[in-house]
Amino acid sequence: MDWNYNVTLQNRKLLSKFLEKFSLNQLNKIPEGYRNSVFWNIAHTIVTQQLLVYGLSNTPFLITSELVNTYKKGTKTTHEATKEELVLIKSLLFSTIEQTKIDYENGVFENYTSYTTSLDVTLTTIEEAMSFNAFHEGIHLGYILAMKNSL
Repeated sequence: MDWNYNVTLQNRKLLSKFLEKFSLNQLNKIPEGYRNSVFWNIAHTIVTQQLLVYGLSNTPFLITSELVNTYKKGTKTTHEATKEELVLIKSLLFSTIEQTKIDYENGVFENYTSYTTSLDVTLTTIEEAMSFNAFHEGIHLGYILAMKNSL
């Protein structure tokens, strides 16, 4: 699991650089041809990790249900993020992954509910969920890299 953790951590470091480099206005901008902002994509990675790992393990989330409902699959940017939301997302970007590693090492994720993703990949274990999450975050990093020149 260390490999999955390290890949996710490296991706989160890259996402964090966008939060530091771009202004809040740039993070909130939805470039032409896209349906979401850079901020949404980053918040979405946090929420999806929580849903795939904690939600499907029937373990309480490390984030609020409001955050889940705002940034889960099928949502889109509905408001401009505030400075307070930016601070929160910066914090959650790393704290959620660090806590996931601790929880995994402590055997918190005993039961996992099988789930088939929108990419038709069926996840049956917590390890598969963590691997798929790293892949999913890479997809959203790709979106952000494509969007950055339009900001």
